[in-house]
Amino acid sequence: MKAVTLGKDGVEIKELPEPKPENQQILVKVKSCGLNRSDLLETQGQSFGHTGGNTKIIGGEFAGEIIELGEGVDDLKVGDNVMCRGGSGWAEYAVANHKRAIKFKTDQISWEQAASIQGNLQTMHDAIVTNGKFAIGQTVFIQGATSGVGIMGLQIAKALGASKIIGSSTNESKLSKLLDYGADVLINTSKNDWLNSVLNATDGKGVDILIDMLSGNFVNKNMEATKINGYLINIGRLAGMNGDFNYDLHAKRRLHYVGTTGRTRSIEENLKVAKVANNDLWNYVIDGQIRHVIFKTFSLDDANSALNLMNKNKHFGKLVLLTNQ
Repeated sequence: MKAVTLGKDGVEIKELPEPKPENQQILVKVKSCGLNRSDLLETQGQSFGHTGGNTKIIGGEFAGEIIELGEGVDDLKVGDNVMCRGGSGWAEYAVANHKRAIKFKTDQISWEQAASIQGNLQTMHDAIVTNGKFAIGQTVFIQGATSGVGIMGLQIAKALGASKIIGSSTNESKLSKLLDYGADVLINTSKNDWLNSVLNATDGKGVDILIDMLSGNFVNKNMEATKINGYLINIGRLAGMNGDFNYDLHAKRRLHYVGTTGRTRSIEENLKVAKVANNDLWNYVIDGQIRHVIFKTFSLDDANSALNLMNKNKHFGKLVLLTNQ
């Protein structure tokens, strides 16, 4: 089978043996694969992986048709269309734990959407609702809102009843598009006075919940942009893995500063995240109130081009790989 691999020579397209499902696993004929920032970081040797050593297949989420069941799988059947989370998904065939596979109908969700909507939905629900303790009528700021997961966050906040939603970007052309996905206030964080714009939009108090996709040296201004006793949730590091942190400011504002990722959760923990997200939000997806924005699709053979585009950060929405099978 064809697969996108990462090894000592970097990212390569290789022919590898088709995997076999083990106990509790399903074998999926892959139709589409989602690109995430963590995949890019892995190819760069950061945070989630390595650039040397044994060859591995990239990819943490994919969608396709079940063609074989491992032992102990009794809730799915051959022929089911599923969206999966796990690993080694950028390939023509992939295995997944059946508990991390969700059935769907292609007349409701396209293959492009199915590749990655679950990841974005779960990530942002976990950030805004579970960790941010969202309540109807609160203000929400998505700091770095033009990625697929950022756009999802705007829509989730709108669907659940936020009173004011702020979205940010450093790109003016992308920034204006956020109005179509729930943003009430637009902030260009390349401008020195962006913090004042947030405070002006919130009567000087700051937002109830700030979802931080940037980190790095934005952290102190992000704390100032969050109200006293508010929630600052770290889910991305687009502006850097490290930065100066003002501990006194953190204490004075009595902030709940939480970092969250699915990468270090057990299967059981991820199942809980998925269940509560889908219970709260899936009907909004089906009726179109929450839309997954696909910026561009690529073939498996062109995975490097997709990674390069993500690295330039010029896209608006999600990048997807298609296997064309």
